[in-house]
Amino acid sequence: MLFTVASVRRPTADLLLLATVSLWALNFTVSKYILDHGFRPLAYSSTRYACAGLIFAAITFAWERSLRMGRRDLPIIVFCAAVLFANQLSFVYALRFTTATTVALLFGTLPIFTALFARGSGVEHLSRRFWIAALVSFAGVVLVAAGSGGSLSANLKGDTLAVCGAATWAAYSVAIGPLMRRYSPFRLSAVFLLAVTPLLALAGSQQLAHQRYDFGALVWIGFAFSVLGPLVLTNLFWFTAIDRVGPSRASLFANLQPFLAAIVALVLLSEAITTVQIVGGVAIAAGIVLSPRRAAPEPPAE
Repeated sequence: MLFTVASVRRPTADLLLLATVSLWALNFTVSKYILDHGFRPLAYSSTRYACAGLIFAAITFAWERSLRMGRRDLPIIVFCAAVLFANQLSFVYALRFTTATTVALLFGTLPIFTALFARGSGVEHLSRRFWIAALVSFAGVVLVAAGSGGSLSANLKGDTLAVCGAATWAAYSVAIGPLMRRYSPFRLSAVFLLAVTPLLALAGSQQLAHQRYDFGALVWIGFAFSVLGPLVLTNLFWFTAIDRVGPSRASLFANLQPFLAAIVALVLLSEAITTVQIVGGVAIAAGIVLSPRRAAPEPPAE
């Protein structure tokens, strides 16, 4: 079954991206809380991926009756699974070694990595206007970081892993593009989440063997959110939107994460938000508005 999102208008795609980065912004703090309260990194990742993969598999079987993918796509599938595995390792251990705020800030490098990978692979030919928009948006990230009153953490290991997390997610978002022309986001998410789960479980076998699950209610509520929000909904939203507007423009929305994290802290923790951070948020939004919009692709021939 060929899946097309040609019916999705661009404003809708932008709203999907805004919802995605909002859930991601909250997930940095939620995942950090879970890891700090007893969940071991790879036990958390493998359990989380297994739950999300089973949810996507159930949805896909109900709607499409198959998870089958063609043999010609095997090289891309293997590459995407390997990159996603590396991404999850980088993400959980970055949160283990440094703060959630630092990880969120360093994920502001995502648009640069995505643009470089998209340009290098020939997926997108980026204009000067895009690079100007990317620099304006990235300057906004710097302002948000400066306005927080702190800087990057002193933990080089955690910072490096956070940058690796951004780079691997960018590579995955670009590499999965050809598959999105032939398969639905549901099928792709089910296949990749289920493919990566045993890799995570194997890498974390010792952690799983010694993991205890007698957590408080708040940890389990956070875990349910981390599965249903930042994995299930965002996989659907992110790749549906990418199919419409392209990976480079979509990745600019990721720069909103640190600013949204500051808003969350203001609302939930009563932390102050500075004028510099507000200016940074405006700059990030300006970069998104300035970025060129890709013309809608023609639907594939039957």
